Amino acid sequence: MTPAGRTIIRAFTHARWGGRSLICLYISILSGIVVALQYNPTDPFYSTASLELVVPYGAFWRALHYYSSQAFFLLLLCHLLAVIAKNEQTSDRIAWVRLSAVIPVTILLLFTGYVLRGDATGAAAGAIAEHIALSIPGIGKPLNTLLFDISANGILKVYANHLIGLMALGCLCVWPHLQKYRSSFRLHVPLTLAVFAGAILLTAPMEPDRIGLTHIAGPWFFLGLQELLRYFPPLWAGVIVPASLIIALFFLPRQGKNRKPVLLFMALWLIGYTILTGIGAAR
Repeated sequence: MTPAGRTIIRAFTHARWGGRSLICLYISILSGIVVALQYNPTDPFYSTASLELVVPYGAFWRALHYYSSQAFFLLLLCHLLAVIAKNEQTSDRIAWVRLSAVIPVTILLLFTGYVLRGDATGAAAGAIAEHIALSIPGIGKPLNTLLFDISANGILKVYANHLIGLMALGCLCVWPHLQKYRSSFRLHVPLTLAVFAGAILLTAPMEPDRIGLTHIAGPWFFLGLQELLRYFPPLWAGVIVPASLIIALFFLPRQGKNRKPVLLFMALWLIGYTILTGIGAAR
């Protein structure tokens, strides 16, 4: 490996990405509790809008929950990249799969958060997700009933999964890991202040329905998938293509000659998805 490559790896590993992502998760959970106390899933858009207009500091708490959640996901990805680059993933395959499962669980948490807004973006994202789930042969209908079921029950199940189901699943995946590695706010004061400053200065996104609205861009991490849906059936674009990356991550060899092809596939997948995301963002 070149000196530049070793420097990049050291920068990733020495930055304590895992501890930083954990701090953002703490902030997201605490602010999420405040938001949930004022949220009514039977009228999501009005509930979200009134949170900002009526509840004291409501806009701040919603922004804090939104930006801390985004920061948690991005820092979690940095932590994962650092582990892979340093070849430090555990040799226990079951433990590695359990820890890696945090990525799709986190994506679902973020995604359901967008749906719960009840705005144009959330409504469109929920409808697309339900359509993708129903496209899965055999298990599509029960899976949709478990996760979304928006057309029949509104966002009540999405709300329950966001607050309880997915949170419990995420805790189950990482709890043994968190028992070994802990983090505290006093170790990450600059990051904590930055997240709070972002919540004060930046407004959390909200996209109300507008007459003549012909294109709705989904969440930033969903744009590549949304673009794929323009060219491929829902089963391929929404299930098989994303699942291929997760499966590759689950079975990434810790060492040996089989590691490089898997890493190459993952890198090409991410490059392709980034390009599709750029195309989707430019529409």
